[in-house]
Amino acid sequence: MLGKKKQKPRRPTGQFDTLVSTRTTIEGDVHFSGGLHVDGKIRGRVVAEEEGGDAVLRVSEVGSVEGDIVAPHVIINGMVHGDVYASTHLELAEKASIHGNVYYNLIEMAMGASVNGSLVHQSEPVGLLGRDRHQGSARMIDKDKVEDRDGAAVAEAEKE
Repeated sequence: MLGKKKQKPRRPTGQFDTLVSTRTTIEGDVHFSGGLHVDGKIRGRVVAEEEGGDAVLRVSEVGSVEGDIVAPHVIINGMVHGDVYASTHLELAEKASIHGNVYYNLIEMAMGASVNGSLVHQSEPVGLLGRDRHQGSARMIDKDKVEDRDGAAVAEAEKE
């Protein structure tokens, strides 16, 4: 049709490359690309490898993550204990429960979803942010130091 812009299609929510099943518990950080569906438990950070890509993380109603989540597209219907950084799109379904801060660009939240923390709109891609829980919001200045909003170095970053 004339005059209509072609919109970039949303990543299909039914196509996932990796599944963490209900009988699986992963202890440690998870780095993924493509789609990751979590029905089990992850104790550690979940980070999408594709910076600015179309990676999708979905935590089902029986899934849980104990750690921070960093991905462009995040769909949550389970439990998350940690901060969520969704640089493109965040969907919180009716059984979603987040105990931590949520950093998002675009958010959909169903009735019944709960967030025990702050909702912070980020108009630019979130990327890999650091945070010192005792000093509030922070950002990485290099791989060993973290600075607060005023630019003062506040803590050594955790070394992996």
